[in-house]
Amino acid sequence: MTGSIIPKPVRRIVTGHDETGKAVVVLDGAAPNQRVRAATGLVSTLLWVTEEAPANIAGAADRADRESPVAPPPKGSILRVVDFPPVGDGVGVSNEAMLKEMGIAHDHSGKPARHAFTHRTKSVDYAFVLEGEIDMLLDDSEVHMKTGDIMVQQGTNHAWVNNSDKMCRIAFVLIDADEPPAWKLGA
Repeated sequence: MTGSIIPKPVRRIVTGHDETGKAVVVLDGAAPNQRVRAATGLVSTLLWVTEEAPANIAGAADRADRESPVAPPPKGSILRVVDFPPVGDGVGVSNEAMLKEMGIAHDHSGKPARHAFTHRTKSVDYAFVLEGEIDMLLDDSEVHMKTGDIMVQQGTNHAWVNNSDKMCRIAFVLIDADEPPAWKLGA
């Protein structure tokens, strides 16, 4: 994988309440929690995390000021924007290295990963393609997505692969979910 180009910052606006209960903007600016994932060249910008349901909406603390794996916390959610560079001639990364960097446990289903970027989280994911296009690979099929497309993903094995020649930006909301019954996972 070639060196990653840092994409334009994501402007994050967070509202809340002042001491009198009036609605106000508490944060407005470039989201500071941006990191380049060395194994894949992806640029991940963490925007917000909740650790409970229902979510705590009090306070003005920056709930993205933390280290966070890809998956949401138990009973929580994550909002992040990910910039996917084109994969070019080859991926050049192992599935194990990618999973480790993402903080995701290895899939123990016994099936080989279809692609080095294959992973699964115990979550329902809402994926909004903001710019560009990308292929989302499932176990034995794939979906091509373009700007404006939205996907709801329910804990499936998948890999995001940018086969185009331009950066692809996706906004993700991941919400913790119950593990599907083993028979649904082919175990």
